[in-house]
Amino acid sequence: MTSVIHKRLESLDILRGFDLFCLVGLETLIHSLRSAIHTPFYDSIVHHYFDHIEWAGFSAWDLVMPLFMFMAGVSMPFAFGKYADKKLLYRRIVKRVLLLWVFGMICQGNLLALDPQHVYLYSNTLQAIAMGYLIAALLLLHTRKTVQVTVAVALLLLYWAAMEWGNIGGYGGGDYTPDANLAEGIDRLVLGRFRDMAQVRDGVVVFAEYYRYTWILSSLTFGVTVLTGVFAGDILRNQTLSSKNKVVLLTAIGALMLATAWIWDFRLPIIKKIWTSSMVMLSSGYCFLLMALFYWWIDHKGHRRGLQWLKVYGKNSIVAYMLAMTIRFGCISESVFFGLKQYIGDYYSALIAASNAVIIYLILYTLYKKKLFLRV
Repeated sequence: MTSVIHKRLESLDILRGFDLFCLVGLETLIHSLRSAIHTPFYDSIVHHYFDHIEWAGFSAWDLVMPLFMFMAGVSMPFAFGKYADKKLLYRRIVKRVLLLWVFGMICQGNLLALDPQHVYLYSNTLQAIAMGYLIAALLLLHTRKTVQVTVAVALLLLYWAAMEWGNIGGYGGGDYTPDANLAEGIDRLVLGRFRDMAQVRDGVVVFAEYYRYTWILSSLTFGVTVLTGVFAGDILRNQTLSSKNKVVLLTAIGALMLATAWIWDFRLPIIKKIWTSSMVMLSSGYCFLLMALFYWWIDHKGHRRGLQWLKVYGKNSIVAYMLAMTIRFGCISESVFFGLKQYIGDYYSALIAASNAVIIYLILYTLYKKKLFLRV
């Protein structure tokens, strides 16, 4: 593999930063304001744009996780192109997968709880990225682009075929309900008591009725989500294409994916919690359009003013995610602002949420200024 130097994509760092800002800064603040504002209009805005869809369908907030995974794929052609030695690259891949897997277990509280009864093996966004990354990395290293696209399509169809005709213990056979879909049945069978939120009571594994995320069969489509990012990265890395043509191509592919997803939804519902193939097409379509928009505005047009603060999140995205998921900074905020609670009422929780977001940002900003970035 030949090492080629490419100019760093500002748009990728900023788009990643935007995604992480939404996840670690904006979400809690928006929801904490709900009790304070509590108007039908605000509740409607939060419900439609900042809540996950309960089952079938797709909201703006449902795009946060797929976008995180998509951007992991976008960076791969650039990162892999820096390695002339495949052995070093394999070492990087193994290290990244293992670290993401452990970080994912930490984020779910499985390891930090220090309770063997609450150790769950596969339950987090970072682990989904790890699995998708592993699939995409092996294909990127050993196959041509046409083979990668063919495999991506085959994985989507394989998932669909399994969900339509596979049957395990009464799960499957074209059932896409929360209680009887095949992905649910496979997770219960394979993970057993190691499935997230499962408990052992009197020697019997009891699964949480409200937990509907699946991981084993969904790994096929996790791989495709990351692969779609790889395809976008290949376009952006292509030095024979003008920046304008890159924007056009990204936009066209995104629009085609959306159209495919909406048509496919008639037969295979768009369900994020089980990562259906139609959901992959829909979310990746939106990701392509967002990548096109950010690339056009930032790298093609050169507009960066007012956006650089997002790079603080984007350059240390894993650190941002880990800080938000594992450390509660509320004790600091409440120690400083506890006296204001009697004066601002329901807005107090919003103040604490905003303070927590500021603390995380200041930590990330310090790392950014010192050029300290977590690479996994």
